[in-house]
Amino acid sequence: MSVQHLIEVPATSANLGPGYDALGIALDVCDSLTLTIHDEPVDPSRCVSVTGESATTLPRDRTHLVMRVLAEVATSEYGPEAAAVVDRLTLECVNRIPHSRGLGSSAAAVVAGIVLAGIVGAHSGGEELPRERVLELATELEGHPDNAAPAVYGGLTIALSHPARAWQVPVNTISDVTVLVPETRLDTAIARGLMPASIEHEIAAENSARTGLLVHGFTTDASVLMEATADLLHQEFRREAYPDSMELVDRLRAAGLPAVISGAGPTVLVLSDAVDESFAPAVKLIRTAVDLGGYRTQRVN
Repeated sequence: MSVQHLIEVPATSANLGPGYDALGIALDVCDSLTLTIHDEPVDPSRCVSVTGESATTLPRDRTHLVMRVLAEVATSEYGPEAAAVVDRLTLECVNRIPHSRGLGSSAAAVVAGIVLAGIVGAHSGGEELPRERVLELATELEGHPDNAAPAVYGGLTIALSHPARAWQVPVNTISDVTVLVPETRLDTAIARGLMPASIEHEIAAENSARTGLLVHGFTTDASVLMEATADLLHQEFRREAYPDSMELVDRLRAAGLPAVISGAGPTVLVLSDAVDESFAPAVKLIRTAVDLGGYRTQRVN
């Protein structure tokens, strides 16, 4: 008899202005994935189905990112017994997180693959992976934990890379945010390539202060969010990669709305729900809540 497990993983927005590679927040826009463990091996060329975002371009075989991560982690963490189960897996993906827009789609896929590997490991007689280990593995695969941490824990997170650790910070002052998602996409590697090799100490100190103030803004006093989200470290250096998004950020901030580039862009995140389509009529506007729980799983049958 086949066994099914469902996992939901939230979209995430990293940096939040000054908190480069450290701060991230989970959003209530989730990918849903159903893993089926069959009794017999399945056709490896047709083991994945995809609906929603990028459904026409993503692979349907074991080269799919979630399946690749699942197979790698199942083998490394649980050994040959779990690795053998991979031959009996199918995966149904319902993608809601926009791809290559700065909303953590790859981190969500990596986290999903790791968690599902833990489920496969448990099916083979082991224990499911604790969230701390999921974050460690996701950081190894992603290279940094800023998106993976909120996908794992939910809410607002502060993450360190060496070693990979994260702390969830209470979000008390806001509950709803707005994301403005353009049609254009941007490869994270391109955005990172525009960063300077070094910056002045004065800029680093000011940016650090704003990062601390941003935590205060989320936990205690939302009135400081405009000052706290004024980034000095990365957004201006990347303006040429997403000029329309930066122009939108400028207009929103001029209107008193705490707007930032989401992750590597080009999506714009506004820490407010007081945004209407008049700011960017050609851009998809999504009002959503802060997701407080991180990924969640359940056995379907």
